[in-house]
Amino acid sequence: MAAYRDTDVDDAVFRALADRSRRLLLDRLNERNGQTLRELCSGLEMARQSVSKHLDVLEAADLVTTVRRGREKLHYLNPAPIADIGERWIRRYDAARVDSLAALKRTLEETTMDRPSFVYKTYIRTTPELLWRGLTEPEFTRRYWGMEPETDWQVGSTMTWRHRGVTLADPEQVVLEYDPYRRLSFGWHVMTEELGEAIGIDPDVTQRIAAEPRSKVTFDLDQVGDVVKLTVVHDGFPADSTMVGMISEGWPQVLAGLKTLLETGEALPSATERVGAA
Repeated sequence: MAAYRDTDVDDAVFRALADRSRRLLLDRLNERNGQTLRELCSGLEMARQSVSKHLDVLEAADLVTTVRRGREKLHYLNPAPIADIGERWIRRYDAARVDSLAALKRTLEETTMDRPSFVYKTYIRTTPELLWRGLTEPEFTRRYWGMEPETDWQVGSTMTWRHRGVTLADPEQVVLEYDPYRRLSFGWHVMTEELGEAIGIDPDVTQRIAAEPRSKVTFDLDQVGDVVKLTVVHDGFPADSTMVGMISEGWPQVLAGLKTLLETGEALPSATERVGAA
């Protein structure tokens, strides 16, 4: 993609969604994300080659994102283009008539995964330098995320997070990778009773999350024409993770807020109330 233009992206998404077989593949990923080509072919009356070609079209439209784990290529539903179309082509015309479509959009964004990864890709009309600041500097993160990191950003250094008056500090909250304007990775923050109360999580759920092994989140930045492609991978979850369902809902909201802030200078309404566990 030499340059990013809204109309080009919308055309690619609409063309991809126009085919029933491709919609079926998206439905299958919505039911269970992170599938291999072999798994997606199972039970379908389509040749493996046809499924592969449909997946190529969906990936070209950014409706599907792939991640390699060893020899496997895992396919993930990427709801960002659907969210963008909802904002650009639905809400500004007649939002009151499309509540059912909004419910569908939420369903796509709240996919529960049985693979140990969450993958999300979006395009932001900004520079790598400004996006990097948006991910690392408290004056940005508090506006769209409601959270503030405190660290020297050296690999191996601990991170302290502040969220709704709660301070989250733990020796396992460390910077894992720090390659300015390209890649950032760190261990996810601990879940505490105080944080659970602050964001309205049931105490039993809080305890289950606190007992899970620490996950990690990785941000990859790639310049694409006049925009930056941001890919977020959050993994390290156990198979029966409670947290993965919560971050699957939270990350699309957080990243929509980041995109809006960097492209318009304004935070989405009630941003700190929408971010939840993410």
